[in-house]
Amino acid sequence: MLDEFKTFIAKGNVMDLAVGVIIGGAFGLIVNSLVGDIIMPIVGAIFGGLDFSNYFLPLSGSVTATTLDAAKEQGAVLAWGSFLTVVINFLILAWIIFLIVRAVNQMRAAIEAEPEPEAPAEPAADIKLLTEIRDLLSKNK
Repeated sequence: MLDEFKTFIAKGNVMDLAVGVIIGGAFGLIVNSLVGDIIMPIVGAIFGGLDFSNYFLPLSGSVTATTLDAAKEQGAVLAWGSFLTVVINFLILAWIIFLIVRAVNQMRAAIEAEPEPEAPAEPAADIKLLTEIRDLLSKNK
């Protein structure tokens, strides 16, 4: 069973998947930072200094806080600002993945579209015969 496990782990697909998951996780952190630290502040500035992370809708009358963390402690809230940030994260990530897959597909199509080099055409019968005669005469010298 241990040998089977070693064979399974050593397969290229499993290792490729592991590398993809690790890089994907790191890439997700980069996108989260891009959205949270760069895009959302710009969007907030465009819309009059809004901070989307603190936008929520209280679902209970006992919620009187002005920040999301404090409101969550007081009761149930619908944190639509956080949800909006996550949706923007997803859209950016999906767009980048789309662009990468599109580029890879275009490269594959270009490689497949390249014509294979043709083998040189077979010489005509009379040229072939003359070549044989020439080779025989050069041997007899």
